[in-house]
Amino acid sequence: MSAQPLTNRRILVTRGASQASSLSEGLRALGAVPIEVPLIEIMPPESYEPLDTALQDLGQYDWLIVTSSNTVRVLVERAAVVGISLKSFAPENIAAVGAATEKAARDAGLKVTATPQDYVAESLVEMIKDKVAGKRVLLARAIVARDVIPEALRMEGATVDVVDAYRNVVPGAAAHQLRHAYARGLDAVTFTSSSSVTHLAEAARASGLEFPLKGVRAVSIGPITSQTLRDLNWPPAAEADPHDIPGLIAAVVRYFAPAQS
Repeated sequence: MSAQPLTNRRILVTRGASQASSLSEGLRALGAVPIEVPLIEIMPPESYEPLDTALQDLGQYDWLIVTSSNTVRVLVERAAVVGISLKSFAPENIAAVGAATEKAARDAGLKVTATPQDYVAESLVEMIKDKVAGKRVLLARAIVARDVIPEALRMEGATVDVVDAYRNVVPGAAAHQLRHAYARGLDAVTFTSSSSVTHLAEAARASGLEFPLKGVRAVSIGPITSQTLRDLNWPPAAEADPHDIPGLIAAVVRYFAPAQS
């Protein structure tokens, strides 16, 4: 029986605790030892008032854009709080960034009409820019998200309202967990967002570790995350294609066991 492609490779998984299982299980199935150090914790914004107000006016929008499954979850929760049916009042056009976001939206009863092939903001803009002139667009996202989508759509003549659904913070235990994981040895770190990169840098500083982590390879889920890594002097050893969890697992295999990928 041939060895599995990632046998005994210690791979750091940086996803939030509630989202790490699919990546960890996929790596483990290929022989890896996934080490979970959650670097993202989802917290409420300082106030839900702007989001709640937008939801109460949801029927006046021509487009709803959601950028993550966390965004969809918060929209469902807040719609219940303000007493509206998200499914009934959602605009005719709904755009989702990424397959996981699209699935979460469909599970919530929403009809997604646009999902770009590449799971980045620029691809979404390219897909819908010819359809938004004179339209009202509601963009729900994390507080720290980039401004690519609203800026580009406004240039195309859309009126874009941006509301904060949640914020990403570094979990309190991250620095201690990271120091312990690094001391036991790591072969690679998987990054699923730019936030996971910047949060790892913050946790490393707090734990007294050198950043980038010496002797550890970075594997990125997509071009934006890869650029963040490069900006912080940690060029990725591999990048997922497609830019999703199965693609990320395949990228790890491609780096460590190219003959078997």
